Amino acid sequence: MIDLNQDVQFVKGVGPNRAKLLNRINIYTLKDLICYYPREHEDRSKVTKIIDAMEGEEILIQAICVSNVNEIRTRRKNMTIYKLIVRDDTASAIITWYNQSYLKSKFKLGQTYSFFGKVTKRNGNIEMMSPIFDEEGINKNTGKIIPIYPLTYQLSQNTIRQIIENGLKMAKGYIKETLPTYLKEEYKLLNLEEAINKIHFPSGFEEFNLARKRLVFEELISMQLALLSLKSKYIRTAKRYYFFKRHKNLRCNKFFTI
Repeated sequence: MIDLNQDVQFVKGVGPNRAKLLNRINIYTLKDLICYYPREHEDRSKVTKIIDAMEGEEILIQAICVSNVNEIRTRRKNMTIYKLIVRDDTASAIITWYNQSYLKSKFKLGQTYSFFGKVTKRNGNIEMMSPIFDEEGINKNTGKIIPIYPLTYQLSQNTIRQIIENGLKMAKGYIKETLPTYLKEEYKLLNLEEAINKIHFPSGFEEFNLARKRLVFEELISMQLALLSLKSKYIRTAKRYYFFKRHKNLRCNKFFTI
């Protein structure tokens, strides 16, 4: 039995140290975690041909490695540049990273990879600086719509995405529906659990919009119920007050209630 109010440290991939970082962004429980919604989504699903790359644009390319990773030492202390040449069926590009020595053995000649990053053009060459990448057939960081989260302090976007994904798997089947069926049918709303899952990891922007519609509806209903509760409380409280008023036909003071 999963309790949505259980401490977030027990979610896979969290633990006591990461729990402290999550606490700094007001995530204390499993429920807080799965309700920490993205501030935006980045479309990494559309492949652009290298020849069509525009200066300053963030794009996804799929290309074959035509060189090994070359290490270039610079005069600057503690600065090493790593360069890789890739090519698709239209043009070649240079992929560049700084101080990422582990990448030297990460790529194989003739293997296809997906790269997502910002394009620059230098001396007639197309270059992509420090891109995110995946091997062909793997869509962990590319090839789909990726959620981007608000403040994460020392947690990377990849880390918090993975933690939230683990949290959603834990919570599967335990997120209780809050709206009656007739309302969901009338307004064509997703189930709450489906909406929470798809606001984080939609397969497309149509799914994202459906998820957002349900969650906004939920928030508006909650606000209306809260306002009605306050109004009801105010009316009950107001009846206990006496208002002092001088009666116009009497030479005495009289108390009236409402």
